[in-house]
Amino acid sequence: MRNIKKTYKFAIKTAFYITFSTTLLLGVFLFFVGDLTAYILLYSIVCYAICFFIIQYRAERFIYRRVKKIYDDLTLLESASLGSKPITTDMATLTREIDKYARDKKLEIESLKIIEEYRKEFIGNVSHELKTPLFTVQGYLLTLADGAINDENIREKYLQRANKGVERLIYIVKDLDMITKLEVGDLRLSITTFDIVEVIKNVFDLLEMKAAKKKITLIFDVDYKQPIMVNADIERIQQVLTNLVVNSIKYGREKGTTEISIENLIKNKVIVRVTDNGEGISGSNLSRVFERFYRVDKSGSRKEGGSGLGLSIVKHIIEAHDEKIYIESELGVGSEFSFSMEKAE
Repeated sequence: MRNIKKTYKFAIKTAFYITFSTTLLLGVFLFFVGDLTAYILLYSIVCYAICFFIIQYRAERFIYRRVKKIYDDLTLLESASLGSKPITTDMATLTREIDKYARDKKLEIESLKIIEEYRKEFIGNVSHELKTPLFTVQGYLLTLADGAINDENIREKYLQRANKGVERLIYIVKDLDMITKLEVGDLRLSITTFDIVEVIKNVFDLLEMKAAKKKITLIFDVDYKQPIMVNADIERIQQVLTNLVVNSIKYGREKGTTEISIENLIKNKVIVRVTDNGEGISGSNLSRVFERFYRVDKSGSRKEGGSGLGLSIVKHIIEAHDEKIYIESELGVGSEFSFSMEKAE
């Protein structure tokens, strides 16, 4: 009943006013002609009904045409939802649609602002990462071109340094290519069954000298005498482990440790944990550590080298396996990165 009153309030009132006015006018006119009270009453009822339906129809068509124009102009709704069906004069539905439209647009605008800020930050980071080795290489080559090439000792030293700058550029470009393929789903995984313990040992052997420079010990939590077989892309998982261990060495404290453990998660899953007792990460930075080029320590980490894409690549590789990666960290205590893997039957 409440909805009917809201919907037809305009038509009911308008019809009443017209009927009352015309009936009063007719009554005055007939007063001088003769007493026709019954006819006046019948006239008022018929007039009211006719006025009501005409006004209601006209109001519906009037509102429909204008609302449809608003919908068409603002693309609030799909045209199929309008059709030729007339809408009612109840503004509650229209209000809800406009409120929903406003909320959606607000979310869209906020998302676009976030994306725009991210784009600006990303371009700034890419520029910074590329210009450092580029300027380094340019500086050495210009020095050699200015005459230093004639000095054999300087020539050899500067060419080696320029080559290192080029190697870093190649490293950054390769990582950018890798993460682009991962993000668009263009990187195909070659799933095989392998021993994850053996892969971790290979990573330890590969990074032993790098860790020794900071006197960091690479260890297992226990002595894994039996192989632990998993299903994954062995090359990509080795890259994940390499990036995580390199990251732990980069931010690890001198004479610290990087420990890897493998635990059963559920029946067909294992979880690999990479734990260090290094600097740790503050809570405000935890949510951003997997972003491209994001660095917790803007100055120190750049001295250590790297593309700034390592953790982002790690996240994308693990997610490409339909697995999860987790991080726990406490500033000044250390960090733990862990990821799940499918256990081979």
